[in-house]
Amino acid sequence: MIKNNAATMFSKIRNAINDMIVSELEKHGVTGIVSSHGDILWSLYQHDALPIKTLADKIHRTQPTVTVLVNKLDSLGYIRKMKSHEDNRITLVSLTEKGKQLEPVFHEVSNRLNEAVYGGLTDSEQMQLESMLEKIFSRL
Repeated sequence: MIKNNAATMFSKIRNAINDMIVSELEKHGVTGIVSSHGDILWSLYQHDALPIKTLADKIHRTQPTVTVLVNKLDSLGYIRKMKSHEDNRITLVSLTEKGKQLEPVFHEVSNRLNEAVYGGLTDSEQMQLESMLEKIFSRL
């Protein structure tokens, strides 16, 4: 019997993941950061500096939402904002030394999260899970 509660399960899983991320970060003495900041930090670990608009596109959020998240990370000292030398209308975002020092913690939290999500699943099951989730996401 199909229960039709996938959306409810997605919501519960998302909440559990967010709680786990915050808890794992707190174990490392990192406070003030929530899961929505993670996408920004991950993007900046891949690139030296990015315009806010590019960050928004990369993490699939609106530019105003990213601006709020960036302002919070800036106030916590993890990133810095600066105007582009080529175009003063563009705000670039880059990591501070404090932000760079978080990278190993983020890798550890990511590994723990992946173990919680994929632990006990075969490679085939992991691929099936991701394939099904991608199909669902593409329809939304």
